[in-house]
Order: sequence, then C-alpha cells, then structure tokens
Amino acid sequence: MASKTKVQYVCTECGFESAKWYGKCPGCNAWNTMEEEVRSTTAAAKRVNSAVSSGIIAKPVGLHEIDSTEEQRYHTGLSELDRVLGGGLVKGSLVLISGDPGIGKSTILLQICQYMGNSLKILYVSGEESVKQIKLRASRLGVTSENLSLMAETDIQAILEQVRVMKPDILIIDSIQTMNHTDITSSPGSITQVRECTNAIMHTAKNLEIPALVVGHVNKDGAIAGPKVLEHIVDAVLYFEGDRHNSYRILRAVKNRYGSTNEIGVFDMTETGLQEIENPSIALLSGRPQYTAGTCVTCVMEGSRPILAEIQGLASTTGFGNPRRMSTGFDYNRMSLLLAVLEKRAGYYFSNLDAYINVVGGLRLDEPAVDLAVAMALVSSLKDVPISENCLVFGEIGLAGELRAVSHINARISEAIHLGFQKCIIPYHNLKQLTVSTPKIQVIGVRHVREAFEAATDA
Repeated sequence: MASKTKVQYVCTECGFESAKWYGKCPGCNAWNTMEEEVRSTTAAAKRVNSAVSSGIIAKPVGLHEIDSTEEQRYHTGLSELDRVLGGGLVKGSLVLISGDPGIGKSTILLQICQYMGNSLKILYVSGEESVKQIKLRASRLGVTSENLSLMAETDIQAILEQVRVMKPDILIIDSIQTMNHTDITSSPGSITQVRECTNAIMHTAKNLEIPALVVGHVNKDGAIAGPKVLEHIVDAVLYFEGDRHNSYRILRAVKNRYGSTNEIGVFDMTETGLQEIENPSIALLSGRPQYTAGTCVTCVMEGSRPILAEIQGLASTTGFGNPRRMSTGFDYNRMSLLLAVLEKRAGYYFSNLDAYINVVGGLRLDEPAVDLAVAMALVSSLKDVPISENCLVFGEIGLAGELRAVSHINARISEAIHLGFQKCIIPYHNLKQLTVSTPKIQVIGVRHVREAFEAATDA
C-alpha cells in the first residue's frame, strides 16, 4: 500500500493541531508558533496495528495488586545531582537535561558514567560526535569505566533495538534534537521528530525499567528547543544555569515527578570536569570586598538549603536625561518598585541617579526575602557608608515600607552563625518564630525600611 502523507500545523508551545495555519494559536493564544509537519498516515496505522497484534497493549491492574514499596533509586555519584533528582535516578524514569551550549551537559553525563559504570551497564548514544570524539572527552575527564558502551547513531529505532538486545541499566542520549524516526518524513529536530522520538524512548524506558537521561538543546530565548509537549512527556526537566565567563554552574529542576523542584545543585567547572560545591555560601562570598559601600550579604532558601549571597548596589550621578536602571540576577521591575518605596517611604532620593544591582556569582534571585538586602546595598552606595562587615540582612519590603516576615527563619540564622556572622537584620515579626540559640550573633528585628540602614551600619 502506498504511503499517504498529511500536512498538519502544530503549535510549538501547547501542541495544538490544525489542518490550516493560524498566525495566533487558538489553543494558547501565542503568536507565530504554528509550524508545518508532514505525517505518514500509513506508518501511523502500521504502528497501531503492530502494537495490537503483538499484545503489548496495557491492561488494567487492581490497586491492591500493585507493589507499594518505594521505587529503587540509583545514586549518580554526584550528591548535588542526587539532591536535585530527589535522591537519585528512579528506575524507568525519563530525565531531560537542558542548558546553553558549553554549559556542561555532556560533561556531567560522562562523569555520571564513571561512577555508575563501576556496578551498572551504561549505553551512551551520541548523535553529534563519533565514538572516538567521545573517547577523547572521556579521557580528559578521567572516565575509564569498562561497563560504558558508546554508540554514534541517530536512528532512534536502531538505538532502541540495541537497547532491547543489550539491556543496559542506564541509557544516555545526546541529544534528542539529533534523533530521527524513520516512520516520520520530517527532518531531525522538527516538532514531530522530537515528540515521536521522545515518546519511543519513554515507552522503552518504562517497559524495560531502565532510567534514561536525554540532553535537550535550548533556543535563543533559553527555552528547550522543540514542542512544549516534550516537557510534559518526560518525568523530570533539569536546567543548567550559569555564565560562560563564570565557572559556577547551577542545576535546577523545573519539573520532577519523583522529588522537589525547589532544590538546586551547585558545581564549579574546572579543567577536569564539574566539581561539586557542598557549601555554596563559602564559595559565593569568597573575595568579598571589605568595608566597601554598596555591598550587602543576604540569605536565600533554595529548597531546604540556605545559601548566602552577596548583593552589590551602585548609585551614581546620571549623565543622561533619564537616569538608567540596570539589574543583573534580580528582577528589574522589583528593583524599580524598591526604588520607589525608598523615595516615597524612607526619604532616599534616587530620581536623579543611575542605579545598578548585581548578584555576585551568576545567581538569579527571585525570593522576596532579598528585598531588604537590595535596598540596603543601594542606600549604602547612596550614602557612601558601608554595611557592617559581618552583618546579614533579609526581609520582604511592602509598598508602605514595612518589613514582612519571611519563611525558614531558623535555617537562615543557623547558616549565618555557621559562617561567622555577628549581626543579623530581620523583620520584627520573625523574632517570635526564632528558636535557635543565638549567643554568638546579634539578631535585630526592624519594623520599617527606615530603621534597617541604621541598624545594619556601625554608625
């Protein structure tokens, strides 16, 4: 029977399908997201018929018949990665790792192979490099596992057939955008190819109960390239964040069916690969200038982990008609709001000054508890008076200039004590929640942003 093709238009954001093109997607109202894809109706029918005839259609199972024991997890050898995954790789799970080019996606996967390859059989498939090129990278990273098998292939059906024959304990594919399904007529990296290849990997991983790690490229906006439905198919989506000019890398889960999405892992990119940073606060505060106006230390919560970060602020005379506002690592609109509150409620005037905020270390902070530290860094630069050297500041600022209580107060104070801070400025309403012993640190509760700067300085 001759193969029949059908043209469909699919939204890259929500997966909405239509027989005709729309400038605005009827499903999610996004503009210019409808892309053409060509489907083979004969191939699709063939796959359905073969599934029915082979008897692999799923059958219902009673709830009481299902083993309720906890899923077994494989430890990756990197405690920071295990933290983000929720304790390790779950059998049969499909994990998508994404990030900018050169951020360290392939590096971390090869490092996983070195540890897990001591006791598990691993198949590493690359659609971008030859096996010799992978070997060169592995040698540089010190990967010598005898249980690691390499494969350079882009045909997803050939890869999965090899998986069924070899029966590895772990499957790694780098990357999903290079994979090709022969039943699909579109080119590799297209919406249909990415979706169908991911579905094929998912079904194989579930049926054989092997965890699969898949690398995904990002587009110019930093989102995962391909259809949005790709993120719905997988069990976990991990993003590598970081600046090319900074060695620190942050691994963050934006989706995780088997753990929290609030945890982060911190790594340092070195010549020998990614090194774990067990205490990010020490690393992020190293090299901090002493007795310098415009710097302030705060504490943010990343899941259950308190992390100390340095906020730098600068207020200077403007050389333009309209003063400039610039923020790196902190929301620009939130910065503008804080400047307005400082002017209206506290009498610190920035209307004729340029104002800049920078979060040191390439971190991106969006927690409201950072508000007070941002405000204090700006006021410190404005007054040219440094914040006390061993002073920690955190708290949310309301539009009336009041300080609102923040969560995890005891964990934040404990981290400050651990790193030798002697003074901590917190919202007044958090004082009654404080249960940790504080003989080594002076904890000052303030009600309004006006009081905070005087309390935070040595004056």
